[in-house]
Amino acid sequence: MEHGQTCKVNDMALASSTAPKMLGIFWMDAHWIDFDTCLTQLYFIHTFCIIESSLLVAMAFDRYVAICIPLRYTTILTTPTVIKMGLAGMTRAILMVFPGPLLIKRLPYYTKYVISHAYCEHMAVVKLASANTLINRVYGISVALSVMVWDLGLIATSYTKILQAVFRLSSQNARSKALGTCAAHVCTILVSYTPALFSFLTHRIGKKVPPSIHIIFASLYLLVPPAVNPLVYGVKTKQIRDRVVGLFFPSKKISGN
Repeated sequence: MEHGQTCKVNDMALASSTAPKMLGIFWMDAHWIDFDTCLTQLYFIHTFCIIESSLLVAMAFDRYVAICIPLRYTTILTTPTVIKMGLAGMTRAILMVFPGPLLIKRLPYYTKYVISHAYCEHMAVVKLASANTLINRVYGISVALSVMVWDLGLIATSYTKILQAVFRLSSQNARSKALGTCAAHVCTILVSYTPALFSFLTHRIGKKVPPSIHIIFASLYLLVPPAVNPLVYGVKTKQIRDRVVGLFFPSKKISGN
């Protein structure tokens, strides 16, 4: 199942939702953005983030089936099943994020027009409103918590089953091989969730965290995974591995030739 390829497509879509405007801000001093355009960017950013989370869950399930019940892999993860999983993840993201821009649209904005962010993030836009934003805040935290708790719970369950199966293997080589197939996925989980969790928590409970830290981590969890994931998934490909080694250790590249 080509989850790695699907993640790359979603990573490109996520980066394309933020990077062009961010580059415009930094390179051309283009700080203005139309309100409706801002809401559109907000919608796509959060939709692609939830789709990314769904893909990580699907990849965890893929690894579970491959390691725990390998003889049934082709019968369980059929093409129709994979398509249904993808559509379910996409539908969930679309429906969960859709109320966000509508709830923001109803708010009045009288005094503040400057977003303390490099892109239109939900809470950054909500904080500009000149009205009670309790509904927006409850909605935002409910979506974020439900996605993280549900998805991380499913991933943790899959890896608990995987570890139980791996440590029942008698061969050290077999255990290493089984764990090796999960390494790229685990790295992707860490790269994707760690800055996202930090950004989420500092928005809600980190009152003394400087705004610059909010902006840095909110940007990291959108831009770092698309940059790192191709290396993570391609590290086992000899051509990619040799090219990366050659960039950082030119002498090794010369001696290898």
